[in-house]
Amino acid sequence: MIRELFGGAITVELPDGLIDASDLRQIPDTQEVFLTPDSDVTYIIEILESVNAKDLIEATKFHFESLAHDNDASSSSIESVEISDTTRELPQPTPYILQGSQLVRKYNRPTPDQVQILLALFRVDGHNSDIVLTLNAPVQSSNAEVKTISSGDWITIAHAFHQAVKTFTIVDFGLFA
Repeated sequence: MIRELFGGAITVELPDGLIDASDLRQIPDTQEVFLTPDSDVTYIIEILESVNAKDLIEATKFHFESLAHDNDASSSSIESVEISDTTRELPQPTPYILQGSQLVRKYNRPTPDQVQILLALFRVDGHNSDIVLTLNAPVQSSNAEVKTISSGDWITIAHAFHQAVKTFTIVDFGLFA
């Protein structure tokens, strides 16, 4: 399903049936957050100030480590960072994709959950902005309340993430003015 984000300034294809978190709680104006109804998988699209890094791979890693810090992760690891093979026409930014994992304690639980993360960085040149698309998928938890995903589900979820990256389009660059 094609979703219009940030008042229609960005469009992206996300899986059907996602819940817009802004219908449930306050979400910052710089974020769009979507929840899956049958698991604890989340999609987050966030507009951030560009980070000063030597290249976009380092910038992508920076955003992942910033996320680990914000999540108060007890550990994090990066499995891969690569430029997307998606062909993009200018002025659309070429995404860099990171796959990693974090151990995150949620809701003051005593043991952390293992969360698999896919992160795409879209650098908006000339506008000092980075757009970060993040997929968080809990794959292991000792808490029965956490709806973890199986390895088969991960394949489907990862495919949906890559489809979102492929279809991500900035319709109105005035969003960054």
